[in-house]
This record gives sequence, structure tokens and C-alpha cells, in this order.
Amino acid sequence: MKKKLHKRFAALFKNNLPFFLLFLLIFLFLVIYLWHHIFISIQSGEGGVLYRRFSGGTVTDKVYVEGFHIIAPWDVMTIYTVRYQVYPHKMYALTRKGLKIQLSLTIRYKPEYNLLGVLHKTVGPDYLQKVVVPEVEAVLRTLIGNFEAEEVYSTKRAIVQKVVNESLNQVSQRFVKVDDVMITEVELPAYIQQAIEMKLEQKQLAEAYEFKLQREHKEAQRKRIEAQGIHDYNKTVEASLSDQILTWKGVTATLELSKSENAKVIVIGGGEKGLPIILDTKK
Repeated sequence: MKKKLHKRFAALFKNNLPFFLLFLLIFLFLVIYLWHHIFISIQSGEGGVLYRRFSGGTVTDKVYVEGFHIIAPWDVMTIYTVRYQVYPHKMYALTRKGLKIQLSLTIRYKPEYNLLGVLHKTVGPDYLQKVVVPEVEAVLRTLIGNFEAEEVYSTKRAIVQKVVNESLNQVSQRFVKVDDVMITEVELPAYIQQAIEMKLEQKQLAEAYEFKLQREHKEAQRKRIEAQGIHDYNKTVEASLSDQILTWKGVTATLELSKSENAKVIVIGGGEKGLPIILDTKK
């Protein structure tokens, strides 16, 4: 029985060899053509979202992790970068008085990993241009509209912190995390920028002059205190120098010199209270 089946199969294969070869070629062609649609490799720092064409659409409750995956050729795997990304951007905004300024920004962001499926279904891969940039621009325009041009030019850090907080609240509702918004440059009209820089320079000079005046005032105060101390000292010394003390000091000095072995002449000064004059005669 088995031999008969084997012979029949061999005869069938021999009679239909061109058909089998054609089928094999078509199968190989489809495998090669659909290779990238069937065998999916998700690299480090990436996450995949699967779209099932015939069984429910976008899978929102599962993120396909790094590694190798096999899917049906009619399904679609969309791969997202889940690392922090940096996007440079330029925009215009109006200050409180309607002055147009240009801001150069650097936005650091990344999608929320566990919500990739929802992000893909509701926004799509171009979420940066649809969500992140418009939200950051809207927040910046609102905040800068409350400042003067000089305040924007000189207090960029305070504005940045507000932008980060506001952007985080706005964009987080769109399944994206904005980690930082850095204002790298503020470009004002040339005449406005020169006026602001001149004003800041004059302010610095005024503060330096005020500091110099305070320093000179303290130095003058120190000198007055020093002069008063010298004056008080001289008055104290003057009050203690009586005629009797001066005479006694002269006598004491004379006695000390008289004890010396050197030859000397001692001449008593004129008058009752004259001080001694001592001349050394040793040659």
C-alpha cells in the first residue's frame, strides 16, 4: 500500500514539476520581499507598537520590547525611539509692548514608554510636530507676552523654568515627557539690544560708583576714629607729664650714666629744674 502511494506521489510530482517549481519560486520571492514585514528586529532604546489588520487594529496594552519578533505579513510594526531626544527650534514671540523677538530653543523630550500604543493610536509617529513643538510654542508665547524685552533678555533662566513646568503639564496629557526647554539665544532688533546693553552697562557703573562712595565713607570714618584715638592718647600722656616726673627721670638717667666705666662730663642744665647734659669725653 505504501509503495503504491509513493509511486502515485512520485508520478504526480513528476507530471506537475513545473507547477511545483513555480510555486516554490513564488513562495521564496514572497518571503524575500516580505522579509522586513515578517521578521522584525527592535534595537536598543526602541519600542514597537503592532497594528493587527484583521484582529483589533492597534495594540495599546502591549509594547514590543527590544529583540527579534515574527509577525504576520499583513500586520504592521511601528518602531519608536524611547530615548531622550533633542530638537533645536526657532520661533517668534511678542513682548508685553508688542515687540517681536526671535528665540532659539533646544527641546529635550521622549515618549512615555508604557503609553506608546495610545500615543501611536491617538497622535502618531510625528508627535513631535503635532504635540511637543506647538505646546512649547504656545506656553512660551503666553509667558513672554507678560514680560518686557529687557526682562526676557536678562532673565532667561526664570522664563525657562516656567516653560518647563507649563510644558510638562500640557504635553504630559499627550503621552509625551518634556524634560527640558533651553533658551539658547534671544535675538532682539539691533537698536533695542544696543539700548538694553547700554542701560545695563550704566546700571553696573552706577552700582560700582555707589560701592566706591560707600568704601570712601567707611575709610573716612576709620580715619576719624583713628585721629580721635591719637588725640585721646596725647591728652592722657600730656596730663601725666608733670615737672616733678620730668626732674625725677633726669636724675635717674644721670645716675645710670654715672655708673658707666666710660669717661664722661656731666653738666647740670641751667635753672633749678634744668635737665642734665651728658658729654662723652672718651677718645
